Amino acid sequence: MSEMNATTQQENVLKRKSDDVGWEYGSLIDPSNLDKVKCMFCNHVSTRGIYRLKQHVAHVSNAVAKCKKSSQESKDRCKKSLEEASKKRREKTIRELELRDSVNISRVGDEEVNVAGRSEPHKLGPLDKWTCPIDPKLTQAEALHQQKINKELWKKRTHEVQQYVARWMYNHAIPFNACDNDDFKLMCEAIGRFGPGFEPPSKHDLRETLLSQEHARVKSLLQERDAEKMKNGCSIMTDAWSDRKRRSIMNLCTNCADGSSFIKSKEMSAVSHTSEVIFQLVDEGIEEIGPEHVVQVVTDNASNNMGAKKILLEKRPNIFWSSCATHTINLMLQGIGNLPRFTKVLDKAKAFTIFVYGHTRTLDCMRHFSSGKEIIRLGVTRFASAYLTLESLLDKKDQLRKMVVDGRWDSLGEVKSKNGKAATATIMSMPFWKDVKLCLNVFEPLVKVLRLVDGDVKPSMGFVYGEIVKAKKEIKEVYGNVASRYKDVIDVVEKKMKDRLDSPLHLAAYLLNPYYSYADTNIFDDGTITEGFISCVETFYHGDDSKQDQAVNVELRKFQNREGSFAKKLARTCQNFEYNAASWWKLYGNEVPTLQRMAMRILSLTSGASACERNWSTFENIHTKKRNRLTTERLNDLSFIQFNSRMMAKK
Repeated sequence: MSEMNATTQQENVLKRKSDDVGWEYGSLIDPSNLDKVKCMFCNHVSTRGIYRLKQHVAHVSNAVAKCKKSSQESKDRCKKSLEEASKKRREKTIRELELRDSVNISRVGDEEVNVAGRSEPHKLGPLDKWTCPIDPKLTQAEALHQQKINKELWKKRTHEVQQYVARWMYNHAIPFNACDNDDFKLMCEAIGRFGPGFEPPSKHDLRETLLSQEHARVKSLLQERDAEKMKNGCSIMTDAWSDRKRRSIMNLCTNCADGSSFIKSKEMSAVSHTSEVIFQLVDEGIEEIGPEHVVQVVTDNASNNMGAKKILLEKRPNIFWSSCATHTINLMLQGIGNLPRFTKVLDKAKAFTIFVYGHTRTLDCMRHFSSGKEIIRLGVTRFASAYLTLESLLDKKDQLRKMVVDGRWDSLGEVKSKNGKAATATIMSMPFWKDVKLCLNVFEPLVKVLRLVDGDVKPSMGFVYGEIVKAKKEIKEVYGNVASRYKDVIDVVEKKMKDRLDSPLHLAAYLLNPYYSYADTNIFDDGTITEGFISCVETFYHGDDSKQDQAVNVELRKFQNREGSFAKKLARTCQNFEYNAASWWKLYGNEVPTLQRMAMRILSLTSGASACERNWSTFENIHTKKRNRLTTERLNDLSFIQFNSRMMAKK
């Protein structure tokens, strides 16, 4: 057994932890030398890393011997990988040149020189006296000699500047990934173009003048999203947060089809978070954006938020107030996890992870057998972490079972304790692993919905109800469609869903999404769904009886019967889950303008308030233990800049 474990561990060491396709066809000769890689087909050793091995397998270079035993599939995969890597390098080069060109520094008449590969002149520095432009009259050999001298001098100069940058990062604990972004590259390019004598900004400049200017710049960039808000509307999201000084702060964010953006934060320490206070904050946000552009407000299910909902409906009866789908699905997962049959499994998984991570030697042993991979540990707030913990354990099942029967594990004193024996028994128990698989099969359909509503990839309002219906069907199939076995699980889902994710807005979005209604025409015969649709129309076109009649009694029938443009063959592209429902209506809904406007706005909405939660991380990054004297106004400005800049960079 120990010999088998040793062989397996050696194979794991020689296999790199990488998703590069090349490692499927090669392995390291020596773990300490990443350049020597052996081909699994012919045992040829490439001495310049995995890139050379892929060239060897794919037969794409004369610089390396061609593998005589590689299959056509392996050739194609390696060739594709090499082409993709080459494409990425070209795109990166183009991107960096574009970044350099975007830097605009005012010039004062200093001496300048053109440098190869640069679109802008470069200011001369102290080392430039040792170099000179290449004379076109020189012979090829003389020119090459001069070029090599210049290249080496520039290389040395670059290294010296990089040392100053590195010294600043090391001394002030700047994370290494802080340099892996466009802003850092733009800053370096701007300083380089300025030349010697640059005076860095003072603390006062950074926290006053420059901060205000950057806030204004980001705000102007966000105005480009106003066109989307005016066209298809937006959602307002709000949530509360407490900083390290226990100040209560409420965030206000907005979301449209182009993504989320942070509007503002407001300190609420002096007042109780009553329904009236929340309503006032939300109403101010609606006025700032424009009531005609706001379709819905999204919050969690707290009672004060539900009270604010009633007040808003009295003042603005044409704006929806929705419960956060992310919060609701987490409650579903929590409710299912609290059922006795699941609690037992989760408690054992939690006890095992606590034991392993509670002792340095057991943790080191686990990392040894899992090749350095960690077990995802149960979180406190989000119950979805229970799913991730079980998935992580199941993924390492074989390694963990080998670990607990190995002499290294048995030799640990902690393992002989009561908790240690229980941990060993858990991993060796086949019923435990069977129950883990069952839990994952039950949780997985809901976790898929959670990932849909928690992301910012596409508007999720048109999909959330349909995907929960699908999730309930998959859960029933896990239990063989035996009602007595799945009833308590489905009861939890339906209880948490009621009046939260089955509102008229959710039902109307489900009916108007052709991804579902084209696949199942029985949706139009479901009384609950059609009743919800009518209620949604009454809210969306509040006070306009003519448009309500047109949408419900005339235009819906054309959509249901697939008349006009809805009958086109190309209209069936909606059967692709990745398609954009609002764009589909824009293209095929011109013959039903009243229903089209409503569908485009509703299907462009988000169903969760995750953007507000993600903004907590922004606050935490800014408001640290060493930086806890920031005023709420300055904290608001910094959060506004960081959150919105990152969101815009993703697009």
